[in-house]
Amino acid sequence: MKTGVVDVGGGMRGIYAAGVLDGCLDRGIKFDLGIGVSAGSANIASYTAGQKGRNYRFYTEYSFRRQYMSFANLLRGGSYINMDYVYGELSRADSEDPLDYPAMSANPMEFIVVAADALSGEAKYFDKHDMAQDNYDVFKASSSIPVVCRPYTVDGRPYYDGALGDPVPVAKAFELGCDRVVLILTKPESELRSPGRDEKLARLLKRKYPTAAERLRLRAENYNAGVARAREYAREGRALIVSPDDTCGVSTLKRDRDSLRRLYDKGCADAAKIEAFLAE
Repeated sequence: MKTGVVDVGGGMRGIYAAGVLDGCLDRGIKFDLGIGVSAGSANIASYTAGQKGRNYRFYTEYSFRRQYMSFANLLRGGSYINMDYVYGELSRADSEDPLDYPAMSANPMEFIVVAADALSGEAKYFDKHDMAQDNYDVFKASSSIPVVCRPYTVDGRPYYDGALGDPVPVAKAFELGCDRVVLILTKPESELRSPGRDEKLARLLKRKYPTAAERLRLRAENYNAGVARAREYAREGRALIVSPDDTCGVSTLKRDRDSLRRLYDKGCADAAKIEAFLAE
């Protein structure tokens, strides 16, 4: 029985999924495959490395630093979020809070990171072979929110946030051989994504990256369709959707420590649903 977990990300709302995955570590829950989109890739990296609490620190401590996200970053480097700071200065072996790459690499769990090719708009599925000690460019690519950030280049190709390519990659998990999949959403399952903001950003992106802009314009439609598909899998008993009952006021880029802590705690508690699902 091959079991997968999918973390769709969601900016600062990703702290909910960080809580779910930390709850899984507490309960000794293991997966055979993990797929991370955007911030979800960082969540699954720390989970795979067995580093409980590491993602929590990134959301509640480091994200408040100007080096992490600020308009100063946008003016200096063209990206509101400084990916090289997040996945470089904070994550390399000699850094303040290193990712335990040897542990992540040694974990037999397959690990897929989803990004979107900025030129073709197509989903790109990176794996552990695309990572190395202190080389976490695939996380940077997967987390580069269009317009808010410049695309991040990996092997000569520019990439944007994985949500443009495959926002809810549950079907991909089954394609990779999973028999059952846990899908972690970072907003209530019943909350549809609205296309309004994406359409505005797509107009700004269209001149330089027209195909990626079209994928951005369709992101809400594709997200909603992905969740609907996951519900079908859940009705068949092949999937479990884990999501917060509310987001505690946390949004993609909003930072409030009390709200973040409450959303994280919801995630930790909701990991019990996974334990029950896997015991069936």
